[in-house]
Amino acid sequence: MIRIKCPYCGERDHSEFTYGGDASIKYPSLDGTEKEWVEAIFFRKNIFGKQLETWHHASGCRMWLEVERSTKTHEIFSVKPCHPEMKKILEKRNSNDL
Repeated sequence: MIRIKCPYCGERDHSEFTYGGDASIKYPSLDGTEKEWVEAIFFRKNIFGKQLETWHHASGCRMWLEVERSTKTHEIFSVKPCHPEMKKILEKRNSNDL
């Protein structure tokens, strides 16, 4: 069982989340060539070990998260909001709770 520590809701079972995909993919610009888009979408590495992934907390706060997880052991090393401004908002919220 995978437990993901949501920065907003706390530790939750992975069944509350939906897998979004590989977070390390750099997509081409919207006016990129068809070849660039095909390579970005269909030709990916099958990583065995640490990987950056996106997960959506669909049954919770609905936040998109970037999770660093081992595909071999399912150990989670880090979790942070995908949107950089959300990290600042959460840090401010947590400091006001003290």
